[in-house]
Amino acid sequence: MTNLNSLNKKWEAQLRKGTLEIAIMAALREQKLYGLELLKLLQSLESMQITEGTLYPLMDRLKREGLISAEWVQEGDSRPRKYFQLTTHGKEKLSILTTMWRQSVIDVETLLTNANCDNQNIKGVSND
Repeated sequence: MTNLNSLNKKWEAQLRKGTLEIAIMAALREQKLYGLELLKLLQSLESMQITEGTLYPLMDRLKREGLISAEWVQEGDSRPRKYFQLTTHGKEKLSILTTMWRQSVIDVETLLTNANCDNQNIKGVSND
């Protein structure tokens, strides 16, 4: 049972790793969020259980790629917070990733619900 749990955790981590960038960008599509606020939002989603140690390096990479921007904001007497938002380039990239994501979901769902699908309907597969 331990090996199965370990294997499940590895699969879960890989799936999360593959979707984390699009999840972050989607969260920042309509609003600015500071780091801890973004982390809590992601952690409220069952499949996005991540830590600060995962989030902040990814945010730095997205910033270097010009997909998000960041600014420090002083709010009252509390210490300043670093707010992140999606850039124009980030919105374009999110649109592309969203299209790819949705097609992937359709494709996997097709395979999951119709394991014996007719090979005639699959591109590149011949019945020869």
